Amino acid sequence: MLTYIVRRLFAAVILLFVVSAVAFSIFFLVPRLAGATAEDLASRYVGKSAGAEQIRATAEALGFTDPIWVQYGRFAKGLVAGADYPTGPTTEHCPAPCLGYSFLTQNPVLPDLLDRLPVTLSLAAGAAVIWLVAGVATGVLSALKRGSIFDRAAMGVALAGVSLPIFFTGLLSLSIFSYAMGWAAPGGTNPMDAANPAEWAYDLLLPWITLAFLYAAAYARLTRSGMLETMNEDFIRTARAKGLPEHKVVLKHGLRASLTPILTIFGLDLGLLLGGAILTETTFSLPGIGQYAFLALTNNDLPKVLGVTLIGAFFIIIANLVVDIMYAVVDPRVRAK
Repeated sequence: MLTYIVRRLFAAVILLFVVSAVAFSIFFLVPRLAGATAEDLASRYVGKSAGAEQIRATAEALGFTDPIWVQYGRFAKGLVAGADYPTGPTTEHCPAPCLGYSFLTQNPVLPDLLDRLPVTLSLAAGAAVIWLVAGVATGVLSALKRGSIFDRAAMGVALAGVSLPIFFTGLLSLSIFSYAMGWAAPGGTNPMDAANPAEWAYDLLLPWITLAFLYAAAYARLTRSGMLETMNEDFIRTARAKGLPEHKVVLKHGLRASLTPILTIFGLDLGLLLGGAILTETTFSLPGIGQYAFLALTNNDLPKVLGVTLIGAFFIIIANLVVDIMYAVVDPRVRAK
């Protein structure tokens, strides 16, 4: 087990290096190959109102006229040792890990992301609990009651959940449950400013349910499919022949054997959300990483966009690492291989 974990940790470190190179290429190499100049790249650092002379000076100060491998070396060094950015008469230091420095707000990117991370983490964690419990439970019951009214109704709702976009269900739920009925908090509040856990949950209840509705639908369909396949296996018939109670056959043998694909998509989904639930946070005006990315795109602030990309990739890699370890817990054959 320890050897398996060490191998996965080593692979995660290598993957982080590859992701940094790919992210750098997307933001700096690909535009140059497409014909962008150093001034074009610098204009994404100084915003839309900067003049030509300021853009040219920024391109030289940031080293965009240097060879691309020199630029990547400077970028990689900033991730492990920090970087210095000229801001006119002074030079600002961005401590490691430096994900970039915004010249529009005069701040390093990482502290801003860490300030917004609790909101995104609260949104993702609460919604994940709801969609995992509701989706898996609905999928198991639908598989056990295949062809029943409950099965057809549940899969119909799941199809609607997968099909409807979050900005539609979010705005609809706000108009009904918040503005019309007053059952939920309106958008625009910061849940981290809540005075107690009850107020925190009240501020996030509607975003949790709206976001979970989208994911629970996919989990219900996947769980149902896996359970229908698993419950026809020979080991299930053997467990029943031994006289095991039906709930043990379903939960201990049937559901456990169906968990592998669920763990896979759960890790990916949770990792993606920790990198920012852009549509949900924008719809409900939650000051998280997703809203931060949306504002960065709107203001043409490239360092912030790059920082969100890197931290999102980091969370996805960590989520995959956790999923790999959970594989070994759920299925001992994985660590044996």
